[in-house]
Amino acid sequence: MKAYELMLMLNPTLEEDAREAALEKVQGLIAADSGVVDKVDSWGKRRLAYEIEDLTEGDYVVVDFHATPGAIAEIDRVLHITDPVVRYMLVRREDKD
Repeated sequence: MKAYELMLMLNPTLEEDAREAALEKVQGLIAADSGVVDKVDSWGKRRLAYEIEDLTEGDYVVVDFHATPGAIAEIDRVLHITDPVVRYMLVRREDKD
């Protein structure tokens, strides 16, 4: 398994239970293909440099995890169609292998 880092920008107007449900969905996607979540770091709400979809701030969460390369395509596909996720960035971490 390889190390990855996922940064999520969630809609800041979400209720706390909807936010937690979105994070559980992401963690479930990682665990579905025998992946392991190493760390979930919530950065909280941050002001954006420019408006995205009429939002001036975003709720940031960083997830460090290990997964197989085949699972990444499914995670990417599901994050594209998940409404609470405004933007995301998924990168492979060479320093954490």
